[in-house]
Amino acid sequence: MKELRNIFQKYKETKQISLISAALVTVVRVEGSSYRRTGARMFVCDDGTWVGGISGGCLEGDALKRAKIAILKNSPSLITYDTTTDDDYQIGVGLGCNGIIDVLFVPIDFNDVFNPVEQLIRINSIKNSKKIAITVCNSIANSNLWGRIISLKDDLYLERLDGFVNLSSLKESLIDLEKSKNIFFENGLQLFVEVIPKPIHVLLMGHQYDLYPLISLIKELSWNLNIVAEPSKVNSLERNICISNSDFDVNKLEENTAIILMSHSLETDKKNLLKIKDSNLKYIGMLGPKVRAEKIIYELINEGHIFKKEFLKNIYAPVGLDIGAQTPDEIALSIVAEIKAVFSNRTGESLRKRAMPINDRDQPMLFS
Repeated sequence: MKELRNIFQKYKETKQISLISAALVTVVRVEGSSYRRTGARMFVCDDGTWVGGISGGCLEGDALKRAKIAILKNSPSLITYDTTTDDDYQIGVGLGCNGIIDVLFVPIDFNDVFNPVEQLIRINSIKNSKKIAITVCNSIANSNLWGRIISLKDDLYLERLDGFVNLSSLKESLIDLEKSKNIFFENGLQLFVEVIPKPIHVLLMGHQYDLYPLISLIKELSWNLNIVAEPSKVNSLERNICISNSDFDVNKLEENTAIILMSHSLETDKKNLLKIKDSNLKYIGMLGPKVRAEKIIYELINEGHIFKKEFLKNIYAPVGLDIGAQTPDEIALSIVAEIKAVFSNRTGESLRKRAMPINDRDQPMLFS
């Protein structure tokens, strides 16, 4: 999400300078292993500046050249980098990634309100519904569509695919799509269907000094962030993201929200846990030792409050991964890492213990 926001910012800045041209570079297919996965992007300007990345720095040099060629020709191109081969002429040989990577290079027309970056900005602004971006990866259907990014709400451009794909069947197959996929059609058309996840939203319920290392890390990740506390007790720089206790509305919490109870007051954390007990949150972190959290829950149950099993299962107390954290900064790191692991459905253990590939392998869909 941070990478996309940086690209949007660079795009807006570049758009104001009429003498600079640019291209959007996107990883649209990965077969096997690679440093970055599908959806990784660069925004490249012809003055040599860029933001984002499509690898760990291994392919960027060639990608910059390819982007400039796309800008000069004013035409998209789809380039395959094969890091599995021993061919000395293949860019990426010797990287050891053992993957095949398709990268799409699309020149940007700043006067086109439906250019790929504008479309990404538009799709990313969608609220309360799944964000899906469909990228046309080749020109077989229509040369004017090559490199286009289409939203499921974009009837204007979706209709241009009519005759090349079964639109009703395509839309139906994407309704429940949870992960990005490549779709290949018998006529040779290739679409990259990208599911853009909502950024994690973290609510920090407390106002003590250990709040600020967490704020710093969460902002660095470009997650959404709010503090639930009395604004007068929060640093003036953070009051714009502060929600007072009286204005906190549990009914507005979404499935991508993580809450951390960190008031350092047992009674306050007890009241806050009671406020959210009927929510469907995936992550509720409680600062402090395990016995403290157990005491809070035990007292509330004894008072007659009923907790759903699923809710109790999603309480992480003590909060954070076991990395030996001692300082507020280290504790913040352990908390953020645990939140990411939970929302990624991972264990948070060392990767060397993982028997499966680090990243899920792409499973393309075939349409007749």
